Amino acid sequence: MHATVGDRLHVHANTVGEPDHSGEIIEVHGDEGTPPYVVRFDDGHTKTVCPGPDAVIEPASIKGK
Repeated sequence: MHATVGDRLHVHANTVGEPDHSGEIIEVHGDEGTPPYVVRFDDGHTKTVCPGPDAVIEPASIKGK
């Protein structure tokens, strides 16, 4: 998984009835865009995450479309 600042992280819920979580990547701490990432989630909280297989990165270039 590779990301840059400004990309969006989408974490799919792994429990039925739970919502997905999305947010903007505001810091990248790994080498060459690898995790961990600091993410500002849409609900306002900020967290350092190492995304698992239930997450996808949406590049910032797609966001404006």
